Amino acid sequence: MKVTVVGGGSTYTPELVDGFARMRDILPIDELVLVDPDPERLRLVSGFARRMWAHAGHPGTITATDDVVRGVSDADVVLLQLRVGGQAARHGDETFPHEVGCIGQETTGPGGFAKALRTVPVVLDIADTVRRHAKPDAWIIDFTNPVGIVTRALLEAGHRAVGLCNVAIGFQRRFAKLLDVAPGAVSLGHVGLNHLTWERSITVTRDGVQEDVLPSLLATRVDELADEVGSPRALLELQAAVPSYYLHYFYAHDEVLAEQLVAPTRAEAVQDVERRLLAQYADESVVEKPAELALRGGAFYSEAAVDLMASLITDRGDAQVVNLRNDGALPFLPDDHVIEVPATIRTSGVEALPIAPLSAEMEGLVAHVAAYERLALDAAVLGGVDRVRRAMLAHPLVGQWDKAVRLTDLLIARNAQHLAWAR
Repeated sequence: MKVTVVGGGSTYTPELVDGFARMRDILPIDELVLVDPDPERLRLVSGFARRMWAHAGHPGTITATDDVVRGVSDADVVLLQLRVGGQAARHGDETFPHEVGCIGQETTGPGGFAKALRTVPVVLDIADTVRRHAKPDAWIIDFTNPVGIVTRALLEAGHRAVGLCNVAIGFQRRFAKLLDVAPGAVSLGHVGLNHLTWERSITVTRDGVQEDVLPSLLATRVDELADEVGSPRALLELQAAVPSYYLHYFYAHDEVLAEQLVAPTRAEAVQDVERRLLAQYADESVVEKPAELALRGGAFYSEAAVDLMASLITDRGDAQVVNLRNDGALPFLPDDHVIEVPATIRTSGVEALPIAPLSAEMEGLVAHVAAYERLALDAAVLGGVDRVRRAMLAHPLVGQWDKAVRLTDLLIARNAQHLAWAR
C-alpha cells in the first residue's frame, strides 16, 4: 500500500508518521511518500521520519520528493495538508481583518476566506495530477483548511475525496478522559459545517448499554466545558449542546477581537515552535516524536487519519466524523454542500448517518455560513473582485458593505502573489 502526503515537509508530519507506526496492524503501509516544495524542510522531516520508523520497527519505506507526479504515481491514498504561503500568509490572515474591526483567524472570517482563495486552485491542480497518475480508485483525504470549502471544491470537480478535521476526535478523546472510558466507547452527535459544529449528544457504551451522558455533564461539569470551548455556561445550557471552540469567534466576536489586538498571532507562536521542532528533527539522536510537537496543533490528527484510511481501504463500515456531501442530511442546505457529521465509511464511499433537526438558531447560523462558503468557492475558482466582495459581504462576521469593500482591498493587496487573476 502506498500513501502520499502532499505537504509532507510540515512540522506536524511526524505526528502522522508516529500514528502510522503505532497502528500499522490496521493500516499496513509499504511506502510512504512525502511531497513538499521546500527542500530543507523536506530533508529534515523525511530524515526524522525514517529514523522514527526504524526505531519502531516499521518495515515500510519513506521517500521524499518535490515532484507531485512522482509522489502520487500509483498511490492508494493521497493526503493533502497544504499551507499556501506558509506562516507568513497565515500571519496576514490573522491581522489584516483587524484594520476594519473584524477578527483575524486562519479558517474563520475574512482570514479564512483569504486562505480559501489561495488554496483551492492549488489543491485542484494537485487533484488533477492525482486523477491522472494515482491508482484509479485512489482516495484523496483533505486535511487542508478551510476543509469544508476545499472538500467541496474537490467533490464538485469529480474527485474521490473526503474531508478530515481533528475537532471531533479531539472532543471524543477529551470526553473519554473526563468519563474514564476508552475513546472507542464514546460516540458524538457532532453536527454542522467544518469549524462550525456542536456536540448535541455524547453517547457512552458500557457493557453493551448505550447512554447519552451530555445532560448529566451539563448538569455537573458545565463550567469546565464552557471554559474549554470559550463560551459562557448559559449558552451551553440554552442550546443543550457543547459548541466547538471556533464558535466563540461568532458568539463572542468583540471580546475575541479585543484580545487579538493586544496578543501575538498564532502564526508567530507556531513559527517559534517550528524553529525548535526543526532543530530537534535535525538531531540524529532523536528517534521519537518530541513532546513539544503537541504545541504545534493537530492533536489526534494521526489517529483520525489512520482510522479513516483503514476504513476506506478495508471497507470496515464503521462510523466516523468526516466532511462529505450533504445529500439531504441537513434538508435546509443544498445537496452538494459539504457538511461535517458522523458518517458510515466504506470503500465505495461515505454516507451521513441520520441527523435530528437543528434548533432554529443553529440552523440559521449554519445556513448563513453555508451561503458564504458557496460564494467563497465561486470566488476561489473563478476569481474577480466582485465575487470576492459578494462573498465577503455574505459572511456573518462582516455583513456591512463598507467593511466588505475595505476587506476585499486588503485581502487582494496581501495575497495578490497567490491569486493568478489579481496579478
